[in-house]
Amino acid sequence: MADKPIRHLEKPATLGQWLYRYRFTIARRCCQFLLLVLFIGTFRLGWSVMGKPLLSVDLSSSRILGIIPMSDPYAALQRLIAQYWHSAETVEGALIVLAVYWLISGRSFCAWVCPMNLVTDFAFWLRSKLGIKTNFLSLPNSVRYLLLAVSLVLCYLTGTAAFEHISPQAMIWRDAVYGFGLGSLSAIFGIFAIDFAVARRGWCGHLCPLGAFWAIWGRIGVLKIKFDNSTCTKCGDCLKECPEPQVINFNKLFKSGQISSGECTNCFKCIAVCPEKSLKLGVQYLSSASNQAKEGESNK
Repeated sequence: MADKPIRHLEKPATLGQWLYRYRFTIARRCCQFLLLVLFIGTFRLGWSVMGKPLLSVDLSSSRILGIIPMSDPYAALQRLIAQYWHSAETVEGALIVLAVYWLISGRSFCAWVCPMNLVTDFAFWLRSKLGIKTNFLSLPNSVRYLLLAVSLVLCYLTGTAAFEHISPQAMIWRDAVYGFGLGSLSAIFGIFAIDFAVARRGWCGHLCPLGAFWAIWGRIGVLKIKFDNSTCTKCGDCLKECPEPQVINFNKLFKSGQISSGECTNCFKCIAVCPEKSLKLGVQYLSSASNQAKEGESNK
């Protein structure tokens, strides 16, 4: 079978086409802002349902309707290593969050919830508009795993939740809910400077230990991006859009039929720009045999 000609999606010509092209980005921003608004509304305006606070406290530890506990598993792990024994509610909340991100894949947190994603995406957009392609530093993706290990060792040595005290994400979130201060502003400008002037996608792509934690958990996540090699023309548009382009390895995609790496943030930008619809949402544990069979037939 002859190779299909490579083509690229045309730029959106209408508002409807633009909304469809950026549907996932719009959905992600709505999700991020909605969560923030719910926290702010509950704390500052007393939003409640049947007398129960809608969404209280912050991302590290929260309660839905005053009943369902939600705890940041990474923060809980840090405190455990620092030898702080958790209450049953904290453990329950961490397990609930882990279960949720097992279903939707761990690093979905980075693209759909984390407030720092707004800062780093803006820095990347500005670099693109200004035509900045060079990096002051070339950082391997593995650095974030080293920093994750270092943060946990520091928890043990200092007896504190080491990363929680300096986490730029936590600073932004707490200050947005309870009132902005110098801490969050410093975090915003500091991470923006890293991503804009030092390294492309420097913080989220190479340094953030929280992202490393969710990448490890994301490997077993249920929701994955499926790949159809029989329709793909290797145009490379997905690689240009992906904030973690190393996860799109076509040799591995052909063998597994999906993006298996936990480092995928499930931002779905690759799906939005694929002209052949070769990338689609799917479930990791469903067999990709049909996809391989289709590929075998196309090669006859």
